[in-house]
Amino acid sequence: MSEVIIGIDLGTTQSAVAVVDSGFPLLLADLEGRSLVPSAVWYSKAGGVKVGHEALRLAGIEEVHTSVKSLIGRRASESDGRLTADGHIITAAGPKLPEEVSGEILATLKEIAENRLETEVTKAVLTVPAYFNDGQRAATKEAGRLAGLEVVRILSEPTAAALSYGLDRLDESSRVAVFDLGGGTFDVSVLEMREGVFEVSSTSGDTDLGGDNFDKSIAGFAAAKFGRDLGDFESMERVQWISEGRRVKLALSEADEAIFRIPFTGEVLVSRETFLGLMKPFLARMESCCRRAMLDAEVTGKDLTAVVMVGGSSRIPMVKDRVSTIFEQEPDLIQHPDEAIARGAAIQAGILAGTVREVLLLDVTPLSLGIETMGGLMNVLISRNTTIPCKAGEMFTNAVEGQESMKVRVLQGERELAKDNWELGSFEVRFEPNRRGQARVGVEFRIDADGILSVLARDVASNVDTVVKVGSAAVDVQETKVEQMVSESVEFAFEDMNARVFEESRLKAEELLPAVEVAMGQAGTFLTQKEIREIRDAKERVEKAIEDQKVAELKVSVEQLDAVTESLAAMLVEEATKAIFSNPQD
Repeated sequence: MSEVIIGIDLGTTQSAVAVVDSGFPLLLADLEGRSLVPSAVWYSKAGGVKVGHEALRLAGIEEVHTSVKSLIGRRASESDGRLTADGHIITAAGPKLPEEVSGEILATLKEIAENRLETEVTKAVLTVPAYFNDGQRAATKEAGRLAGLEVVRILSEPTAAALSYGLDRLDESSRVAVFDLGGGTFDVSVLEMREGVFEVSSTSGDTDLGGDNFDKSIAGFAAAKFGRDLGDFESMERVQWISEGRRVKLALSEADEAIFRIPFTGEVLVSRETFLGLMKPFLARMESCCRRAMLDAEVTGKDLTAVVMVGGSSRIPMVKDRVSTIFEQEPDLIQHPDEAIARGAAIQAGILAGTVREVLLLDVTPLSLGIETMGGLMNVLISRNTTIPCKAGEMFTNAVEGQESMKVRVLQGERELAKDNWELGSFEVRFEPNRRGQARVGVEFRIDADGILSVLARDVASNVDTVVKVGSAAVDVQETKVEQMVSESVEFAFEDMNARVFEESRLKAEELLPAVEVAMGQAGTFLTQKEIREIRDAKERVEKAIEDQKVAELKVSVEQLDAVTESLAAMLVEEATKAIFSNPQD
């Protein structure tokens, strides 16, 4: 009997577990026949826990923790006040990390699987939004561990949806866009499918965009009608208003208007037209992601075989209408929007367990990764949209005489200067003091199949390795900031490149100037007055260009200094060679 590996979609609003049976992915239902488990957790003061439907029954009466996925791997400053300064959620049973709360949901899904399969389950494939960073992926993996699961693979949600869609189309060659709009996150990916190979061409998304935003916007609209601000509500009251916003949102998918109703407060009429007005900024953010994904994949809507929509929020009519406009075709709604990702996770689990015919998955990294080098420059080791798993490395040397260590700053982003990118983490590599340029440190980036980055730095002289997993870093990669990062990389491309050229030329000049001065002292009478004057003039032009911070002048003047000192360098080498052969005992 083959090993049992389950596939789990840990969603913001709802979660599901699936397994491959006879070559096909099947969702597993609880004892009451329900295959979707609300991502909700309730704690008692005594430490009791209720998950899913049982927890939701207490909503509005006691505090129930929902949308925890949007908090996992985040800093307190990114949590809209839901996390303490040290990253905990305050529950009736005391402070809990988001991964602990998520672990309760995963433990429930594990229990459902064990009841249905009548066997112990210890391994799982978990899905995450494509734009989850290293910290969020690592925290999701930790949630699985806390639930008693070995997470054998972290799978991007759009890739999972594509697997579910394309399992019956393995022999076809096609390009597919997967539009995944859930309760708290949004992803869009362009994939190419050919003869069992699923290759992600590009990915884009927003880890802070989904149905929760729409619920809050309706609740905020209603609160304003009563002269109130949703942000000022106490936790329990806020949950009640947002829950009513969710009900109204669902009603507006079927009707032209709906009543927002809060007991002892009043009623507000919400029309579909009003809802569209509230949705406009969110729809614009979605469109921006979609167009960037197509641009990165170098396709248009007409190049795509299909556009697959998944995620519960994809049911909203105005979302479907906007998707049709963006991609110039009607979306494929064959997949059950709430089930597709769990089914895809089960297929990946089946591949790993050997119960599904081999399918090769080639995912990508969403942003460039590199390190800071001398002059505050970003040295890219892995470019955005590089297929994962992957690795890349480069050799670096000490920039200062007698230097005993090298600080490695790991960066993520698309700008030329380190300061304009996000820092994922940093560490120091120590080595024996040496002359400038003599110490050698090899730096290698490795991204595994889960999309988690490891950095290896090796001092060549001692052969000592420093290995760091950058999974603890929490970097906000929500769409607005990613969009800003990518657009600024284009907007400031000229300025950034000028800054890079200037810094590279300045560093070369700072190395060349003292070397020329030393060489001139060694040359003595071998140089003519004309040669000395040419070298002095070239040096002055370099120094003036550095002082004036003129990029073009500096680049040209450094090249000129290099040229006029070429004969000097050759002469010194010749003299040194003669000295060696005239003193063979040395």
